[in-house]
Amino acid sequence: FLTMSYVGEYLREERYLAPCRDSAAWIMAHFPRTQEGGFQHMTSDTLNDQELWDDTLFMTVLFLYRAGVALDRRDWREEAKYQFLLHIKYLHSQKTGLWYHGWCFIGRHHFGEAYWARGNSWFTCGAVDFVEWLLQDGDTNECVSRFILTAWKEQCLKLVELQDKGTGLWHTLLDYDDSYLETSASAAIAYGLLKGVRLGLLDGCEEAAQKALAGVIAQVGEDGIVGGVSYGTPMGHTKDFYRTIPIEATAYGQGLTFLMLTEVMG
Repeated sequence: FLTMSYVGEYLREERYLAPCRDSAAWIMAHFPRTQEGGFQHMTSDTLNDQELWDDTLFMTVLFLYRAGVALDRRDWREEAKYQFLLHIKYLHSQKTGLWYHGWCFIGRHHFGEAYWARGNSWFTCGAVDFVEWLLQDGDTNECVSRFILTAWKEQCLKLVELQDKGTGLWHTLLDYDDSYLETSASAAIAYGLLKGVRLGLLDGCEEAAQKALAGVIAQVGEDGIVGGVSYGTPMGHTKDFYRTIPIEATAYGQGLTFLMLTEVMG
């Protein structure tokens, strides 16, 4: 939960400061780096040498920034900004505005060149929080928030274009209608759209945001389990790989749905 927008309230409690300080310090000192100083994405079973994944922004960089705010570490905050800019440089598609799942400096390629839905959604929901924090913190580098916001808006508009009109959800390969509809990505995208509309950052997206909200809620069973969630997904070297990821109940499927609901329960 430390990547949610309310993380700052927890970090201000003294009992949380030590583990947060230790974790952020470890990230800065020991997190594997790619060329150009990027955070090399870490998984439990693979090294991912010289690889940037869009997952990393949500899972590591948001926490690093909030820890930097809570503990008054400007260097941590600046590192988080740099990571956002570097990931945009290599993962944001200039052709579509969408995000590739990953980039590898070895061979300099985007693997299967897949616009994977959940990978995109980490940016959709994470960037709107990050920009909000920068503005709230009175960040003097306005060009950073402006640059991130521009990339985020471009992605959001393309996502609205690709939304399934019947269900309000998104396909696991965003630009392939023959790939299955996926709920966790749709929940995170819905959160980003809903929050962007509320903050006045997006024009003409309210209908799509509401359709996505309804579509995700329709996937919640009577037992509270969120259906239609794809299992953990390593880097795919072909687009067909993403079509084969099994559907399973997962903690992040539940969590991203809760995150979405925070935008409408306030």
